[in-house]
Amino acid sequence: MPTPEQGRELLRRELLDPAYHQDDVMQRLLDWLRRWVLDVLDAASNAPPLSAFAAMAIGLLLVLALMWLATRARTAPHRRAGADSVLLDASVSASQWRARAERALTEGRHSDALIDGFRALVARQVERGRLDLVPAPTAREVTHALRSAYPDQAAEMSEGARLFELVLYGDRRATPEQAAFVLALDDELAVAR
Repeated sequence: MPTPEQGRELLRRELLDPAYHQDDVMQRLLDWLRRWVLDVLDAASNAPPLSAFAAMAIGLLLVLALMWLATRARTAPHRRAGADSVLLDASVSASQWRARAERALTEGRHSDALIDGFRALVARQVERGRLDLVPAPTAREVTHALRSAYPDQAAEMSEGARLFELVLYGDRRATPEQAAFVLALDDELAVAR
């Protein structure tokens, strides 16, 4: 078995082999593109003028469309703005979120119950003045902001935020116990001083 130094030397010698450097992929692609353009131009020179003009116009439009799509794909956001926000609708009160969560729990929609329950928790803390509603807060930001107000419940809040993110963004299904945990956490924070 070679030592690490011998292994590096063997690898270096192997990578210096000229077989690895004969033809790179980019050069092959450029050569293929050049041959293709020459073939198209040769075929166009034998075609009637109107057909050649129409083909060139269509080709130019296709190239422009591809360039436009490439610039849009590069600059388009991957998520819509505010998709990470805990409270998508700040006009919904804590009691409304809680009612939605309880209804979802009784209907067996545990994931909806967990998500709406966590949103009820956040809305309640905003209503109590313990949390400032900054634009588009994430679950982790909410938990971090509430730690000083509720140091005894910091671990439970972190777990609630983790479950919220797993269910909402990780496409996981919530169990009845997880939904009940978030609702119980909301109750616990509602009575805490």
